[in-house]
Amino acid sequence: MQQKTGLIEAIIVEVKDRGRIGGSYENTDVICCNPKLAEQGSCKVGEVIIRQDPNNPDWPKRIQTSFEGKNEEATLIQTVEINSTGMYYLYFMFCDPQLKGTILSGRTVWRNPDGYLPGKMAPLMTFSGFMSLAYLVLGLVWFLQFVQYWKDIIHLHYHITAVIGLGMCEMAFWYFEYANFNSTGNRPMGITLWAVTFSAVKKTVSRLLLLVVSMGYGVVRPTLGGITPKVLLLGFMYFVATEALELVEHLGNINDFSGKAKVFLVLPVALLDACFILWIFSSLSKTLEKLQMRRSMAKMELYRKFTNALAVSVLLSVAWIGYELYFNASDPLSELWRRAWIIPAFWTLLAYIILVVICILWAPSHNPTRFAYLEEAGDDLEEEGVSLTTSGVKVAGDVATKLERKERKVSIAADHVYGLGEDPEEDKRE
Repeated sequence: MQQKTGLIEAIIVEVKDRGRIGGSYENTDVICCNPKLAEQGSCKVGEVIIRQDPNNPDWPKRIQTSFEGKNEEATLIQTVEINSTGMYYLYFMFCDPQLKGTILSGRTVWRNPDGYLPGKMAPLMTFSGFMSLAYLVLGLVWFLQFVQYWKDIIHLHYHITAVIGLGMCEMAFWYFEYANFNSTGNRPMGITLWAVTFSAVKKTVSRLLLLVVSMGYGVVRPTLGGITPKVLLLGFMYFVATEALELVEHLGNINDFSGKAKVFLVLPVALLDACFILWIFSSLSKTLEKLQMRRSMAKMELYRKFTNALAVSVLLSVAWIGYELYFNASDPLSELWRRAWIIPAFWTLLAYIILVVICILWAPSHNPTRFAYLEEAGDDLEEEGVSLTTSGVKVAGDVATKLERKERKVSIAADHVYGLGEDPEEDKRE
């Protein structure tokens, strides 16, 4: 029988019991047992110090393997049953100095009672399914409105339809991606790549929709004119940055990228989002100013409601970013894993609510010209009404003037006929 050398330990510990690893309870920072601690009966020399839970003596769980003889490889295959819900970590440790430089490779499989989906991600599958249905309902309502007033559709309605369709596909892809992960334990790159791409496209198109609506596209101006290339460039840059960040987050392993690399990818997205926000509110200000100069009261009321909705969403976003920073800073070990899904779900829900607001404000109707772009002669129905009323007054005034003149002529002629007027000779003398 070959002698076993080079002990390696796999330790599974719940986050709340992490203080049981090492000698912290002995007022020491050491992780591995030394002869002094071994004399006290606290541990065995060469092993990691573990203080067992009195209520559950088998935990934290220790699994050991060793190199046999001169073999340079050791294999560890074991199944561990966990009966308590929580966040668990798996550590590979060794205390033998001769094992310095040892390379660990392998695969761990974690399965929950409901499937392979991690506890942090399991609620996202349900949420994605719910949002898929929400987009489907919104799409059906919008489609019915679209069909009912298809003769009165304006260009902006097609852009809104595209965003609804992208949102529906995005949520459906995420649901199937999570469902497949939950049933097989693997994340298929194809479905994940499609889900990530649809997510990036939908985020980009949604922001472009907010921007062009804020510029008054289809309401104050018929086209974007010379700023179209700038809008498309900003959208393209945002798509590339978002796609890169989403790919890293969903296709890479947890420790594939360092914190600096993640900041390098998050920073461009944050800066481009800030550019979108500044441009949107700047455009809204100019649009409201134009509408005020034209006295387009109906359109002004529409854009005031839209501005208020966006302002509330920005305030909520800032507050949520603050909460997200606090959440991540106060929970570095994911002890609050049950609530972690709320962080990404909020942004999806906020984007949906903003889209619903736009659908309500710019819903297709039998009178599209109420909010559509028209020439200066009649910018909206109210202006047309005032113009028609003014024209009616003028026409009525002209007719009254003509009638009055005609009556005067007839009256003068009658006076001459019946001799009621003054004598012509007297007129001549005068």
